[in-house]
Amino acid sequence: MELTLLTVPDCPNAAAFEERLAAALASHPGAVVRRRVITSELEAAEAGMHGSPTLLIDGTDPFAAPDQPPSLSCRLYRDAAGRTGAVPSVQELRRVLSAGAGWSTARSRHHPGRHARPDGPGGSRAARQKPRGPAGSDLGSAGCGGCWSRWPAAAGRC
Repeated sequence: MELTLLTVPDCPNAAAFEERLAAALASHPGAVVRRRVITSELEAAEAGMHGSPTLLIDGTDPFAAPDQPPSLSCRLYRDAAGRTGAVPSVQELRRVLSAGAGWSTARSRHHPGRHARPDGPGGSRAARQKPRGPAGSDLGSAGCGGCWSRWPAAAGRC
């Protein structure tokens, strides 16, 4: 299983995500997490990033909603009760890691060249702050107020 953590530079939620991911991986000895910093919308689209931080398992974002566009914005995750948080819970991470071990080799229709999950693309609960449409138009939702204070280029994106 290939794990990649995508973040924007100085992502305020990256450290918390890494801590929870480490706890979730305690039962997966030898797992290696590759970290990649994404700095442009094009790079986000090519990598499959749906907000920072994004975890890819075998090249697929297990938390992405169907047809969720790529983004450099901060990302929110929903728990089983529908509450949002800056990072998924250890339990949610364990769930997607366990499911990742059983993903099929079928190709995702949303991400050609990436593996599809048995429950289909975007089968889990995820939410991004302030989704963006074409040319950066606002598609709604509230901004986080955190990333832009550390990463000025993100101002107005989340």
